Amino acid sequence: MAGALPAESRMANDIAAHHGHLPGPAAAEAIAGHLGRFWDPRMRERLFAAVDDGADELHPLVVAAVLLLR
Repeated sequence: MAGALPAESRMANDIAAHHGHLPGPAAAEAIAGHLGRFWDPRMRERLFAAVDDGADELHPLVVAAVLLLR
């Protein structure tokens, strides 16, 4: 389907929306913790690649979380 987000981007954005009630740094840490605990390393690598490619479709908290994970 053209224009559809990759699964990792869609799921990461959903996680960011779930933690959106937290202040920015706490939300980024919570998202990073979730990604580190529950995501397969291959999924994290695909998300890292999306961030490296510009990540226009990613929530800013997801990008902040990826920076914490690296």
